[in-house]
This record gives sequence, structure tokens and C-alpha cells, in this order.
Amino acid sequence: MTGCSVEEATCGGGEYPVLSVGGTGSACVSNDEEPPKGYTRYPEGKVPEHVGDEWDTYWQTHTVDEDGKIVEVPQGG
Repeated sequence: MTGCSVEEATCGGGEYPVLSVGGTGSACVSNDEEPPKGYTRYPEGKVPEHVGDEWDTYWQTHTVDEDGKIVEVPQGG
């Protein structure tokens, strides 16, 4: 055992996760960069940290619209 967590981190060290505006896609961005066009930071306090955690699961059915409002993703979206 190496002491590593069994949980898979959403992003690697030195990165933070971003959410696709209007969709459920996500990406990882270097801490010293802004999100690329079409992506935004997750709302404070609602950032997924590990694959399958509470917020990772939540963002599979929700997204942020162009106004920054949290909305449900249409089924099949």
C-alpha cells in the first residue's frame, strides 16, 4: 500500500475542474489559467473533487446557463 486514495481525483495537482456552459461536459484547467471559451468555473461550494462524489453526480444532470444560473439538463442532453 502506498497510501494513495482509492478515489480518482477529478483533476490532477495544479489543476481545477471547469464545467461546459449549457452542457454536462467538463475539463481540467491549469491553476494559473482562466477557463477556455465555452467553459466556466463550478459555483463555489459545488465543485466535484472525486469521480462519483456528490457534486460529480449532481453535475451529470445539471449545468450552468450563459447567465450563470444553475439549470437542469434536458433528458438526453
